[in-house]
Amino acid sequence: MRIVNPEYIRRIDEFANRCPYFGLLSMRILEVGIGYSVIGIEVAQKHLQPFGKVHGGVFASILDAAAFWSVYYDLEEADGLTTVDLKLNYLAPASAGMLIAKGRRIKTGKTLGYAEVEVANGEGKVLAHGTSTVIVLPGKAPVLDPPLPPKFLS
Repeated sequence: MRIVNPEYIRRIDEFANRCPYFGLLSMRILEVGIGYSVIGIEVAQKHLQPFGKVHGGVFASILDAAAFWSVYYDLEEADGLTTVDLKLNYLAPASAGMLIAKGRRIKTGKTLGYAEVEVANGEGKVLAHGTSTVIVLPGKAPVLDPPLPPKFLS
């Protein structure tokens, strides 16, 4: 089994957490590793629809991010990925507090990856569940300045 370089994880987390879309939603990577991810959003007024509940698009976004990052560390160093399918079931509303999405990679193949995500509130109540299919993009790894360290230690 390969071991992901902790410095690579730190740099990619910083990069992703500065992403404009993550900033728009105040979304943050809380934890990642091979086959899993944890993404968080502290609910604010900007996340609410007119009836005072978190907008469904916020749930879709955090689910998409958790699925993406749960597959990412399976990829070769030079590869990237993007979402091709997202299925989401809303189970309960939220209007305040923390949203925590826990992603788990189900399978990563040569061209596609598949992940499952649960979104819960800070007390652990599951609010949404979904799955996502991502496509591997050979040669499309993020390019940062300064360059990233090696992705894997072994």
